[in-house]
Amino acid sequence: MRVLLVEDEPDLQRVIWTCLQEEGYVVDTAGDGEEGLYKATNWDYDAVVLDVMLPKLDGWQVLTRFRKVKSTPVLLLTARDSLQDRVKGLDSGADDYVVKPFQLEELLARLRALIRRAAGQSTPSIEVGDTNIDTVSRTVTRGGAMIPLTAMEYSLVELLALHKGKLVTRSMIYDKLYDEDDDTLSNLVDVHVSNIRRKLGHEFITTRRGQGYMIND
Repeated sequence: MRVLLVEDEPDLQRVIWTCLQEEGYVVDTAGDGEEGLYKATNWDYDAVVLDVMLPKLDGWQVLTRFRKVKSTPVLLLTARDSLQDRVKGLDSGADDYVVKPFQLEELLARLRALIRRAAGQSTPSIEVGDTNIDTVSRTVTRGGAMIPLTAMEYSLVELLALHKGKLVTRSMIYDKLYDEDDDTLSNLVDVHVSNIRRKLGHEFITTRRGQGYMIND
């Protein structure tokens, strides 16, 4: 999953970026409101983590302009915990918020929930036949047995499972699973798909030649 982090405080940005990376997210960053708005409107993200107090454009301005063009889930980071500020954030188009200082576990849990809901998935577990994908523990089991997957293999399985029954194009896979500075794209997706099929069965992922891949229930 690809996330945009808009935070101007370097140390906090680094901490959140590291945490998200360790959880398997692809993370782009922006250090001010103008850069954040540009990236948010020109690339497709699964969620945006947006600080309220930003230089150039504050979080409220970014959110208002962003909501005119996209419905991507937005998680606000704010130091303000008054009822008026919470209401303002939600009424401005935020999907959820975290009050500073916060625990990283809470940030991750709220982010997972936003991404699940945006994909129409109400629970942390996704069932595909006798295969279970647990989006909290980032594990896959089949028939109750744990299936060992690499971090990238899991990310690809989760992406396809969240879009179960829908075609996921190769360009969408590149956009969601590879860093903005990654220039190693070639046949890597084919390699990962082949490895997943070896572990979960060839029928687990369907190929649409020249288009992409999909998982059917």
